[in-house]
Amino acid sequence: MKGYGKETILAPLFKMLEASFELMIPLVVAAIVDTGIYGGKQDYIVKMCLVMVALGVIGLACSVTAQYFAARAAVGVAAKLRHRVMERILSLSYTQLDKLGTSTLVTRMTSDVNQVQNGVNLALRLLLRSPFVVFGAMIMAFTIDAKAALIFVVLIALLCLVVFGIMLITMPMYRKVQEGLDGVTSATRQNLSGVRVLRAFCKEASEVEAYEAYTQTLTKRQQLAGRISGLMNPVTFVMVNLAIVVLIQVGAIQVHSGVLTQGLVIALYNYMSQILVELIKMANLIITMTKAGACAKRIEAVCSIEPDLTLGTKKPAGMGKVEFRDVSATYEGASEPSLEHISFTAEPGQTIGIIGSTGSGKTTLVQLIPGLYRPSSGQVLIDGVDVMDLDIKSLRNQIGMVPQKAVLFYGTVRQNLLWGRAEATDEELWQALRTAQADKVVQEKPSALDTQVSQGGTNFSGGQRQRLTIARALVRKPSLLILDDSASALDYATDAALRSSIRNMENPPTTFVVSQRAASVRFADQILVLDDGKLVGQGTHKELLRSCEVYREIYHSQFPEEVASCD
Repeated sequence: MKGYGKETILAPLFKMLEASFELMIPLVVAAIVDTGIYGGKQDYIVKMCLVMVALGVIGLACSVTAQYFAARAAVGVAAKLRHRVMERILSLSYTQLDKLGTSTLVTRMTSDVNQVQNGVNLALRLLLRSPFVVFGAMIMAFTIDAKAALIFVVLIALLCLVVFGIMLITMPMYRKVQEGLDGVTSATRQNLSGVRVLRAFCKEASEVEAYEAYTQTLTKRQQLAGRISGLMNPVTFVMVNLAIVVLIQVGAIQVHSGVLTQGLVIALYNYMSQILVELIKMANLIITMTKAGACAKRIEAVCSIEPDLTLGTKKPAGMGKVEFRDVSATYEGASEPSLEHISFTAEPGQTIGIIGSTGSGKTTLVQLIPGLYRPSSGQVLIDGVDVMDLDIKSLRNQIGMVPQKAVLFYGTVRQNLLWGRAEATDEELWQALRTAQADKVVQEKPSALDTQVSQGGTNFSGGQRQRLTIARALVRKPSLLILDDSASALDYATDAALRSSIRNMENPPTTFVVSQRAASVRFADQILVLDDGKLVGQGTHKELLRSCEVYREIYHSQFPEEVASCD
């Protein structure tokens, strides 16, 4: 709420002003009945009616002003909250993000924040106003008649028990509702991202059934919480109307005794009606705040997570030397390590090929270099300094990383390339495109660098997306370049031209090429062969053909004609 102090004060203040004018209305009505109607004074009736209209207009002005300030604060708080959650998410390590899951983070950024926004809005408007009217009506009743006012005291005490009892019961229920929404979000995201695969395998019916199961679970939780919350209005209605019956009976006796006038009984009745209206508002406020409280705890759970990947303050030298010293890595919750006792050295400017079967730990290895994951044992050194001692921003500014899945963002080609380096010139962008073999792709578009990129880059083919993401990494002019199976959609000729152009760059980076193609790594200065997380081979192509059975099998499976020629 910092930064919205003025709105936080003015919204409830104007609401309480409105409530003050509202509490005067029953006294005006009593005066009209007792003095105007009973005394037959038409002028007095007109005058008091004008007073009522004036009170109503002033109250409306106060209400609109309060609504404005409350909405301004609520929207501002939601915006700051989303920013804070996103900031915290971006600071978390891959391990923590894997543990939390994408769907729950999306729900907390959208639905949960919206519920908190609604809660803040209603709280600023009603949290003080409703109790003020309820207790104000009780105090005004005491000024009229103490005996009749005792009914107000008993009623308010009973209503507080009902309202807060229901709130305590439903708060954990609404938390489960939001957890159920996580499941629905996850299923929706999975189905939308994999819709082509679903259709290809004719799995629409089974996925619809699975989706219905998620929604049914969510519906049942919502119904149970809704039924209990729904008791609030009828219970309060019954209790207030019973209190009105008792009040009229007591008032009639007091009027008959001459203690009260008819106008004052009407005033008491109006105060009771005001309590009824405010309690209905209060009930809705409690339900909304219960939901908001449950959602706020879920948001707080994300914001309170401390990043476990805290790097140091040293600056990398920018030479591009990488050394692994007896490195092992295990994913959170995994029973076995993904990498075991990996040791090698990559000199500046060298090309390191990494090859192995699926699941052998190739991606895990290269993700340790920029500090995306923390090794469970051993050291990863960049230019002689442990990665954990380096400043994370400086480190990653010197690394160009192209992940397995080529991701482009909505915008233009130029905007996507400038992610690599914001101050890059057009000439530098074209140079990166030429090196990545993507210059013709862009030149063929009518708008060239200003060509629009759809969300996810779906208006480009898989190979074009891969070349554009490689160009984006090269714009940075990195000292370390990591290509994590990022040429899988390229033909052999384009792949070879790409590798050649990277080697021929001025001040070429130390390049790590992860691939399942032997052709992509055979000309590397050093090839690392991984098998089930272990380094089973290390050397050049010719050396590994002689010494490494795993590499030999991979190579001969892809180039059987060479085996035949040897025979």
